[in-house]
Amino acid sequence: MKILFTGGGTGGHIFPIIAVCRELKKNSPEQDFQFFYIGPKDETSSLYLSQEQIKIKYVLAGKIRRYFGIKSLLLNIVDVLFKVPVGIIQAFYYIFTISPDLIFSKGGYGSLPAVISGWVLGTPIFLHESDAVPGFSNRFLSRFAIQIFVSFPFQKNKDFAPQKIISTGNPIRPEILNGSEEEARTSFHLTGEKPIVLILGGSQGCQRINDIILQILPELLKDFEIIHQCGRINFNEVNAESKVMMTEDLKKYYHPFPFLDETELANAYSAADLIVSRAGSGSIFEISAVGKPSILIPLPEAAQNHQLKNAYTYAENGACLVIEELILTPHFFLEKIKYLFSHSAEMEKMAEAAEIFARPKTAEIIASYISEYLKL
Repeated sequence: MKILFTGGGTGGHIFPIIAVCRELKKNSPEQDFQFFYIGPKDETSSLYLSQEQIKIKYVLAGKIRRYFGIKSLLLNIVDVLFKVPVGIIQAFYYIFTISPDLIFSKGGYGSLPAVISGWVLGTPIFLHESDAVPGFSNRFLSRFAIQIFVSFPFQKNKDFAPQKIISTGNPIRPEILNGSEEEARTSFHLTGEKPIVLILGGSQGCQRINDIILQILPELLKDFEIIHQCGRINFNEVNAESKVMMTEDLKKYYHPFPFLDETELANAYSAADLIVSRAGSGSIFEISAVGKPSILIPLPEAAQNHQLKNAYTYAENGACLVIEELILTPHFFLEKIKYLFSHSAEMEKMAEAAEIFARPKTAEIIASYISEYLKL
């Protein structure tokens, strides 16, 4: 049985693919699965998909830039007239050669070549939409899909054909839920003397959040212990600057990391009393699944402003506090953290609301739909 995955290439696309892949193998251990991935070349897919025995085929993928300027216009023209057509031809060749039984697309610009080529070749296509508001790629590709899984319950299903929609949540790796607070204390060298705040910058980190943390780091560490995923690109700079800013007695409370692998992230989730994160769908559904209160800082440059809409959708039942970058100043951020920890009842309500929102079995549900369709 051959299943082809495709997506945009970011962690928000790759980790849900891994979750579905694992559930398919778990649900049908007797099946001789062959898994493939077609998408744009990037570090995340190369590193993580290969560990799951998913064979990777890279193709060119165009991207529509929505900001104005001569440079963006020229790049859009090159992508539309060159990269997209070449990517479709590449994907057509790979799909014709592989002859998959089904394509599962996580959407994004990187999935366009594989979905279009698969549709031309008559391959059944399942689509997953991560965000509260669909992006251009998924709105366009939805016409080729047999079924469309959505993460957030849409109030108005104008973007997709209603008969195709199945509300499931966003697939997360179940291993994320198996973290150990005891292992976290050992691996992160936690003192346990103060409440623990986990700060996540995404798969590439976030320079602006890092800068804010550094500006208030000594004040933060007086009251809290910090686990800080600051990104591979930014780690050396953050690590060096933090050492200059901290006094010796505070250094034991700050734990910066370039990136947290699956086990480390699970343990960090388990140990954290509060989580600070961007508002990608993957992060939101992981945070809700572990039932932790959170502060979400939406990325303002996100396409369709989807992170802002994700965050406020998640916040509707009181599961998190949303701080937009427009009003995000270092001391405002610090005071919000202090406020939450001084109102324990509010933190408990956020944790309860997170658990209510959670849909930890999404990957299993999607895998069961795929299995049923393929009659496994």
